[in-house]
Amino acid sequence: MVEQSSEAPISGPDEPAVTLSDTGPAVKDTERKLAATLAQVTGADDVPAESHFFTDLGANSLVMAQFCARLRKNPDLPSPSMRDIYRHPTIRSLTAALLVAAQASAPAAPAGSAEAPAESAPATAPAAVPRAGRQAHLLCGTLQLLAFMVYSLVSGYVTAAGYEWIAAGVDPAAIYRRSLVFGSGGFLLLCAFPVAAKWLLVGRWKPGEFPVWGLAYLRFWLVKVLLHANPMVFLVGTPLYVLYLRALGARIGKGVTILSRSVPVCTDLLTIGAGTVIRKDSFFLGYRAYAGRIQTGRVTLGRDVYVGEKTVLDIDTSMGDGAQLGHSSALHRGQAVPDGERWHGSPAEPTRVDYLRVEPARCGTARRTWFGLVTLVQLVGAYVPIAVGGMYMVFTGIPVIGKRLDPQTAVLTRSELIPDALAVSLSLFCGFLVLGLAALYAVPRLLNLLVKPDRVYPLYGFHYTLHRAAARLTNLKFFAWLCGDSSYIVHYLRGLGYDLSRVEQTGSNFGTEMQHETPFLVSVGTGTMVADGLSVINADYSSTSFRLSRVSIGPRNFLGNNIAYPVGGRTGENCLLATKVMVPLDGEVRTGVGLLGSPCFEIPRSVERDARFDHLRTGGELRDHLAAKNRYNLRSMALMLFLRWLHVFAMTLFALVSVDLYGVLGHVVIGTYLALLLAFSTAYYVFLERCLMSFRRMRPLLCSIYDRDFWLHERMWKIPSHFLNIYNGTPFKSLVWRLMGVRIGRRVFDDGCYVTERTLTTIGDECTLNAGSKIQCHSQEDGTFKSDGTTLGAGCTLGVGAHVHYGVTMGDGSVLAPDSFLMKGEEVPPNAQWGGNPAVDMPEAGGPGRAVEPTDAPAAATS
Repeated sequence: MVEQSSEAPISGPDEPAVTLSDTGPAVKDTERKLAATLAQVTGADDVPAESHFFTDLGANSLVMAQFCARLRKNPDLPSPSMRDIYRHPTIRSLTAALLVAAQASAPAAPAGSAEAPAESAPATAPAAVPRAGRQAHLLCGTLQLLAFMVYSLVSGYVTAAGYEWIAAGVDPAAIYRRSLVFGSGGFLLLCAFPVAAKWLLVGRWKPGEFPVWGLAYLRFWLVKVLLHANPMVFLVGTPLYVLYLRALGARIGKGVTILSRSVPVCTDLLTIGAGTVIRKDSFFLGYRAYAGRIQTGRVTLGRDVYVGEKTVLDIDTSMGDGAQLGHSSALHRGQAVPDGERWHGSPAEPTRVDYLRVEPARCGTARRTWFGLVTLVQLVGAYVPIAVGGMYMVFTGIPVIGKRLDPQTAVLTRSELIPDALAVSLSLFCGFLVLGLAALYAVPRLLNLLVKPDRVYPLYGFHYTLHRAAARLTNLKFFAWLCGDSSYIVHYLRGLGYDLSRVEQTGSNFGTEMQHETPFLVSVGTGTMVADGLSVINADYSSTSFRLSRVSIGPRNFLGNNIAYPVGGRTGENCLLATKVMVPLDGEVRTGVGLLGSPCFEIPRSVERDARFDHLRTGGELRDHLAAKNRYNLRSMALMLFLRWLHVFAMTLFALVSVDLYGVLGHVVIGTYLALLLAFSTAYYVFLERCLMSFRRMRPLLCSIYDRDFWLHERMWKIPSHFLNIYNGTPFKSLVWRLMGVRIGRRVFDDGCYVTERTLTTIGDECTLNAGSKIQCHSQEDGTFKSDGTTLGAGCTLGVGAHVHYGVTMGDGSVLAPDSFLMKGEEVPPNAQWGGNPAVDMPEAGGPGRAVEPTDAPAAATS
């Protein structure tokens, strides 16, 4: 990033340019105060007005965030954001930019406006919709537990009755016929039941709001859980899924393609025009949680709309006909994209970039109907009955299970249980490892031979089916989880099909979470490191076609967390891509710089403080430390495999006991087993995590990735946490977080937040955490690892898809808008509303928005 000259104009896209000739004593006084504040933060004796924050003073983003926070506490000084710091990296240029902005906004900010002090924009719930109290919280949790138990018992009864009926078959043909009837009937029932429950419990959704933990929320939660547990989720990307959303009340036109598995809940408030395409990892829920209440609102998309990957559509948003929203972007509440316009960023703003990059193909109603019918026939007539009947045949064919199912040998001594469970669990676990890895490497390569790169194919055909099958198989999470954050992930990804050039092994080249459309068209340059959560978008989609293309990530890059990298990304070598950055698709190819934000802007590639461990990255030091890390990682992988198998063994043991007790307690045993499975898995992994930490809390770290403290830290990322999702929206989620070491307050509403470092996180009373939000108390840049605590005060709200970094403090009642990125070291004042990527003070962001009538129920039952 090039420092601006002191005589150069300081201006933004909508600001008048000023020069130092316009300055006076007040400006000089502000410069002096800003310099004095920065000197206090950095410990320097003096800060020259023209010294570059990063290249001359050696500061980094954490130091500058502390500088901004300290200025924010002084009402007599202007308050910069991190975006201001990077765009104006000297005291002189920063002062000029802040004063220009203050002068431009002063006439438009009368008393009581959005630019008034924080108390004029309260983030607390209006008096008409009070928060639920302790009794409502306990009652809701109790009813949710009862609902789960009833669902488990009913599922157990149906499963047991179906098994008995299938077992009565006298030959394989009879078993198949009975499996066909039971399996297809069960599949259709599971699909139809949430639809019926939605119409019976809710009726038709309408805009409104209601407190969490109340009876209205309980109905909302029941519908949401049933929708998420629906097998139709596996049919995302097919015309059947669109029909299913229509049955739930969504208004969806012809030729719509939905690739996101984030199921909309308030479907009556969703309108999608014909020919629209919605990419994967997009949120368009039709509701959000805000300050202890659920708000529902409309999401309206016109005809031929394009919604990119990793996007968030908040409630009360709309896009006109032919509009586009780029990847890694968001529409905040009240935003509307006009007809034909292209927007990107968080919050979105106009752009000239065309995100619809693949030509259309012939894909009419007949093709979609044919594909949907074939898919349904395959499911009902082949996959489901084969799975049901095949599972029965396999289990009855296993001697230790078959002898328990045979009435003549069903009475067995308890001493046989443990040896039998050992044999079955080892066979299943080792079989999965060997056969799964073989299929993972062989099958996608065969499928890839028939789908050519850079060729446009119509949706819902033979090539589309092959592409989806290969994508699903190569995105299995188990092996990436096992090998990630170690040297062995390189060999795993190469086996999948990644082109990794000449690898400069660091022991942490890739994290545990990698996504792609196809692994055979991913190229990563020498010396590049990826933190975690990378999604390689090497397929372009329209509503009628798709095309696979190569994505090339240059050499000596570092990619932070949660990044979507599309085809044609304009980054070259030696770039730093910050967490949640929007990779640019226009302009010159960026080299030797850092990119931050959405839309992105340039920042320094690195700073002096980050280079303190560079001597460990070359020569003999690297060889010795890398060898030690490899040995430690190998032990960690072996330990995690053993612990995963131990969990399988325990589940197998419980299953064999259930089979033994089946003749005594009947169908109740199966339902009890499902509940026991959840309770034991939760207790097992919670206890495992605390044991690995020796029942101590993590401490903040600043160390090399070759430090043993880091190896222990990264080992904790391998502890499975998928079981947490079932607790979303219940009081039990907070209880589990507390058991895992999170300092969490009372009546916290968690609709799907993820916390990476539990014991470094503090969450205050009655906070509201939305789906897809994340609290990440660490960062890794090249070979340096940093971690620190993050604190959310009482009554805070994290929007859908919001990301909070380490060293952050959010004051009581503060709000972070959807899809925002709150950078490391930031301090959000109490009752403030922040938003954007990176997040800045944004009073309109995340707020109540337009007035809505509070309701006691989530919807009115209308026809």
